[in-house]
Amino acid sequence: MVKIIDYRQHENAAGETFFSLILQGEINLVESQKTGMYYATSQNASITSTFDENTCKGLVGKEIPGTVAKVACEPYEYAIPETGEIKTLQHRWIYLPEAVTEEQVVFEEKVEQPITQSTF
Repeated sequence: MVKIIDYRQHENAAGETFFSLILQGEINLVESQKTGMYYATSQNASITSTFDENTCKGLVGKEIPGTVAKVACEPYEYAIPETGEIKTLQHRWIYLPEAVTEEQVVFEEKVEQPITQSTF
């Protein structure tokens, strides 16, 4: 299950407004590379919607079936908002409906090969 935790307003090339939903995946326990201690985290993905703002507001807090999966992609640069540090990433986080497995995504070539990660 994933939880809708927020929404964002966007504008398309034609100047029309639309909204995306921000989804939060399951909790993961990750070992710190610096301290060796574990910490809890979760990953977010966004999906576009056809909903208006009031509907998006009402959906915050709802859970829907599916997962947030890490998939490989072409390298791109990302600026960390807090520090301004530029990192090169080679993955992105996407929403996969419950009926879609990571293997189906790979074989249907909808996205590049998923990077597996254990979840708790």
